[in-house]
Amino acid sequence: MPASRIGRTMVGIIFIIGGILGFLPVLGFWMIPLGLLILSHDFPSVRRFRRNWEVKLGRWWQSRKAARQKKREEDRT
Repeated sequence: MPASRIGRTMVGIIFIIGGILGFLPVLGFWMIPLGLLILSHDFPSVRRFRRNWEVKLGRWWQSRKAARQKKREEDRT
């Protein structure tokens, strides 16, 4: 990641644009979240968006993990 804010902003925007063109070879849709992650370093609004999604994903993951463990315990009995 570039040390300057302008450099990070440009790299983040380029990744997002490249992600939008994800149907082309070499470029991919994986570039959109990576671009947002790079932009979240400098922009509070993007940082809030990323943090909200981290929290939602974490809660979903924990509930899924608990449901799998509960199912495993039920299968043992």
